[in-house]
Parts: sequence; C-alpha cells; structure tokens
Amino acid sequence: MSLRLLLSNANTTSKSKSCVLSVKNFLQPLLCQCLIAETGPSNCAKKVSTWTPFAAAFNTKPQRKMNFSLKRDTSGLFGIPELKNHTGFNLLQQAAEEKVEKLLEEACSPSRSRKIVTVFDELSDTLCRVADLADFVRVSHPNKDVAQAAEEACVALSSLVEKLNTNVELHNSLLNVLLEGDSVPTDSVDQRVAELFMFDFEQSGIDLEEQQREKFVRLNEQIHMLGTFFQRGCQKPVGIPKSSLPENLRHVFGFDGNNVMVTGLFSDHYSSLVREAAYRIFLHPDQHQIEILDYLLSARNQLAKLVGFETYSHRANKGTMIESPESIVQFLDLLSQRLKTRSEVDFEAMLRLKQEQESSTKDIMPWDPPYLSALGRQKRSTMSNLDSLPYFSLGCVMEGLNQLFQCLFAVSLQHVQLSPGEAWTEDIYKLAVIHRSEGVIGYIYCDFFERCGKPNQDCHFTIQGGRRREDGSYQLPIVVLQLSLAGPRASSLPALLSPGNVDNLFHEFGHAMHSMLGRTRYQHVTGTRCSTDFAEVPSVLMEYFASEPRVISTFARHYKSGEPMKKSAVKALCDSKKMFAASDMQQQVFFSMLDQVYHGQHPLQGSTTDIMARIQKQYYSIDYVENTAWQLRFGHLVGYGARYYAYLVSKAVAAQLWHTCFKADPFSREMGTKYREEMLAHGGEKHPLKLVEGMLGQKPSVENMVEALMLDLDDSTQALDTQ
Repeated sequence: MSLRLLLSNANTTSKSKSCVLSVKNFLQPLLCQCLIAETGPSNCAKKVSTWTPFAAAFNTKPQRKMNFSLKRDTSGLFGIPELKNHTGFNLLQQAAEEKVEKLLEEACSPSRSRKIVTVFDELSDTLCRVADLADFVRVSHPNKDVAQAAEEACVALSSLVEKLNTNVELHNSLLNVLLEGDSVPTDSVDQRVAELFMFDFEQSGIDLEEQQREKFVRLNEQIHMLGTFFQRGCQKPVGIPKSSLPENLRHVFGFDGNNVMVTGLFSDHYSSLVREAAYRIFLHPDQHQIEILDYLLSARNQLAKLVGFETYSHRANKGTMIESPESIVQFLDLLSQRLKTRSEVDFEAMLRLKQEQESSTKDIMPWDPPYLSALGRQKRSTMSNLDSLPYFSLGCVMEGLNQLFQCLFAVSLQHVQLSPGEAWTEDIYKLAVIHRSEGVIGYIYCDFFERCGKPNQDCHFTIQGGRRREDGSYQLPIVVLQLSLAGPRASSLPALLSPGNVDNLFHEFGHAMHSMLGRTRYQHVTGTRCSTDFAEVPSVLMEYFASEPRVISTFARHYKSGEPMKKSAVKALCDSKKMFAASDMQQQVFFSMLDQVYHGQHPLQGSTTDIMARIQKQYYSIDYVENTAWQLRFGHLVGYGARYYAYLVSKAVAAQLWHTCFKADPFSREMGTKYREEMLAHGGEKHPLKLVEGMLGQKPSVENMVEALMLDLDDSTQALDTQ
C-alpha cells in the first residue's frame, strides 16, 4: 500500500474463545554439570553450563494464568486499552480517521509549520499502527469475532488509504516541496523519504484523469481479490476415484467417500511411486486456477501500464538494488550459466542415492530432489534428525540467540511477564530487547506453536514501527514472530527443534533484529520497510550463523542431561546443510525467471504452462512432466510477484557479509557494531545500494553478486571435500 501502509508481511482464521493469558512461572532449572568453555576469537560466546531463567522460560510452554481479580481487568490486546474486546477495533479505526483528517488539513495548509515529510510520516504512522495490528490479528487471532472486527478495520483503512493516494491537493503539497523546497529546513534523509512518498503517489496513478483513476482502483481491487482466490487454490486438495490409483498406493492418502484425497506433494516419502503419484495428481492442471492466474497476470500488467510502466516487473522493482527487469534477467542468466556444471554434480550424487534403492533407475525426476537431498544430508550427518532433537530444546536455542546478540550488538533478550489479556492465545512469549547502554529498544512477541486455524508459515509481523518523535524520544518497534513448531509432548518436556526449525528460528530473528536495531527518523522506512531484495539480507545472514559450528556449539546440549553435542556431530550437521546447494539454487533461478516472464511483456507468448515448460527446460536440469502445472501451486506469485528473485540477491549480499565480516569471528562486536551502524539502523531511509556499499566497500553489481554466490558454493564444496 501507499504511504507505506505495509500491511505486515504475513506473506499469507478461526475458532475458540478469547481468554486471559499470562506466562507460567519458570520451571526449576534442570540441574546439570557442564564445563564452561570460551569459544571463538572474541572470547565472547560461552557454552551454557546450567539452564538460565531465560532458557528455562522457553523450555516451559506458557499456560493460562488464573485471574483472581473480581473485576477481571485486562490490559487489552498488545496492552492497548481499547482492545479489551473486539469492538475496540472500531474505536481505534475512528480515532485514526479523525487524526488523519487533522493531519490532512495540516499538510495542505499554507501556514504549515512542520516539515511536510514529518506530517506525511505521522499520517503513515497513524494508519499503520492500526492497520498493521489489524492485519496480524485478522489472520492469527483464534476468536472469530475479534478476527472479523480486525478484518473490517483493515478494509476500512485500505479504502481510506486509496482516497489519500488519489488526493490531488495532498499530492500537490508534497510536489511543491520537492520542486521548490520546504519552508522548513530539510536534509538528505527528508528528501529521500519525501521522494518515496511521491513514488507511492505515482504508483497509485495520481496523475491520471478521473476515469483512469477509477479504473486503477478497480484493477487494484481485482488484483487483491484474484490473489486471494489464487492462494486458496494453491492449497486445495485434489480428489480422484479410488479406482484411478493402484491399490498398493491408496492407503498412503486420505479418503473422502470413494475418492482418494491428495493434499500435497509428499516430497519426503521414501517411495518414489508415492512421490510420483502425488506429484502427478496434485499438480494436474486445474482450469479454474489457470483462469485465475491468467486474469491476475493480465490485471497486473494493465495496472502497471496505466501508471506509466512498461511491465509490472518495472513497477515492482523500482528502487531495489537491481532496479530494472533487464538487470534482473541478466543476473539470473549469468547465475544460471555459472551454476550448470555445479548443479550437474549434485544431480549425479542424487542419482547414485536413488540407484541404491532402485538399481534400474536412470533419471532424477522432479519429485525426487527433496527426498534424495534430505537422504544425502542425513547420510552426511552422524546423527539422525530424531537423535538431534533433544540437543535443540527451544530454551537452549533461544539462549544461543541471546548470547549471540549480546556478543554482536551488546543486546540481550529478556523474558517479560504478559499482562492478562495482552496476548491472543495462551502460549505466547514476550521479549524485551535491551541494549547495554540504550536500555529497552523494542519488544518481540513470540507466537511459536502450531494451533488449529493458525497460518502454517513462518513470518515476521510489524505491529508498531520505530520512529524518532519530535520530542526526541523514540517510538519503540513492536513485532510478532510466528512459527509453526510442534508443542511439547508433555507439560514436563520442552519443545524440541529439528535442525530445519533452528534455521527458521534464526532466519525470523534476523527480521526481528532488523526491526529492533533500526533507529530511523521516520517509521515509513523503519526496519524491514525497505526494498524486498534488501529486507531479506539480515534474515539470510542469520542462516549462516545457524550453520556455523562455533555458534551451534555454544548452546546445543541435551535437555535432560545437559551434555553438549559432540563437536564431530555439530560439524557433520553443519556440513550437511551445505550439500546440494547448487541444485537448490538452480531451482530458485528457474522459479525467479518464470516469475519475471509472467510479469514481463504481455500478451504472454503461450499459456502459463507452456511458458513454465519452456523456462524449466532452459534453466533447470530436470525435465518438465507432461500434464502437470506446477505454477498453479506457486503461491509466491501473489506475495512476491515479479520479486521472487530477491532471495537470490539477498543471498549474494549475505554471503559477502558472512565471508568478509563474520566468518573469521562470528562473535565479533566490532563487526556487529559496524553492521548495525552501516546497514540495520537505516531501514529504507538510504538506498540499499548505499547501505551495502557502506558496509562492504563496493557497490553491488550483477557480476560481483554472482561471483559472491559462486565463491560461497565453492567454499562449501571445499569444506565437504576435505572431510
């Protein structure tokens, strides 16, 4: 949305009663005897010797707290008094609308005494503080009345934003300042943020005539509706008659009457026959979904051209690190060329693994890589995922993150008791993020456990953006981290994480710390409110820390005995994550190029399935399977339309950061401080190219980003070959 009303990146709702919540008192720390050993050149990180209260808190799933007050007072959701019940969303919406009216009057007044960008940012903040909150609640709150009230607030505020985006008087006030200068002194940050606000106006068709503006609004609404329908279709199960499937395969899938129901790809199943059946059935072309995708891509193209862009990709990627679709394609083409031989090595290794189970097989099929790569990684590791679980209790992993942040940023995570009514369900943790000299710099709510109706995805939601207030104080950022971890099997046991869960937790905390460590003047550009290809850099970088033995060794220990994981096991686990990296990346290149073609020149040269088959043949080493339509299950086309490549760019920058700044010492305070000051603190108030150049000393280019990815792959290969 414009005015950077970034309805939090849910990148995507439910049942039961709202209840009074709190965190149960800590369990008694488990008694264990482990030697404290200093680790790493900085001598900062230490192995945990006993369960700290912080670790113990996360090794205890929060339970509902009894409220013995006769008044049954609650603080309200997120501590907001109006949100003691669902009617509060209407109150917040009304208050926001009233404040917007006053700010609109101020922005357009000839006697305005504040910077125009300050007024615009307050407009944005006023809307975001309700809309971001409501956007999270509508998809995550288990009470249907609360979720519905939040949905209604989102719709109402979205309509208000559309009106502001097409308010000619408001636009002209900003345009005059950009052309003639403000009556109040400004600097380069003010100029940058003002230009971003102007770009939002331009993307919304402010220069269009009335009839065209109305068309823009209709297209925008249509795109939103089609995106919602497409995402639903991506998850829709497929039913076929039992008689259509061999009898020996039917028991694997669920039943609905006389139909076998296939709910996914079954990518991790040991039987290639099961994987093949699921692939062919689940990805069978669905005409309705085909039409939705066609309409969605056409509407996006029409909207982009209506506001003066050559393609939707040109519109979506303005202001990013790569800037233009032409450069994106150049990046993907060069990366594809460099990956080809490296990927072939991976697929040859997969084929050998497959031949161990099926000696007569001669090919890797598209349903094979997830299972075979997991099998290969498991063989590389000295312990199975199941055996590693006890060493990664949620508490010990959180303690590891806490230690790492203390080392890098002089920041600690402190568990905070929730007030009754502050959370949306009973198993939420709240963290205060505390800097050694700055004090509390933000809050993180941790919604970690799966539950009925909760979106099954890992994501970071902004509830309140940080900004410098006019009185000099700082509006603290508030975020929610949402995972889908399996809860403890018993009340006396902690939640246990797989290595993949650990990676995901580190990734999401990369987003959270980007929000926490930002200290921007304006909330419009705070934390993750920046270009997509830069927003993923901090989270991808955290995955390098999660794959570093020196980091893992500081916290991986058995939840019962306290015994640390053996160094050889830690090393093998970290090495296993480096396997099949080239083939994984080649698949990402294929997906990214398909996304670019879909959002490039229209009309498309063939059906979306024909295009997908053609792109797959050119950019991926595994052939297309006739009568399948994988793109119809690719939900990222909605949330990351024309920007799916951004992960690869972020990976390239993160690789450079890791190898240049942190590989020698992953606990370096010097590098952590520089990283915050040069990159994390600025959010989007500087162009991402300048942020990367300030940190690494060179501006990102297609060539050096591809080279960074190749060096990273070769470094991983060398590490594997030396074993």
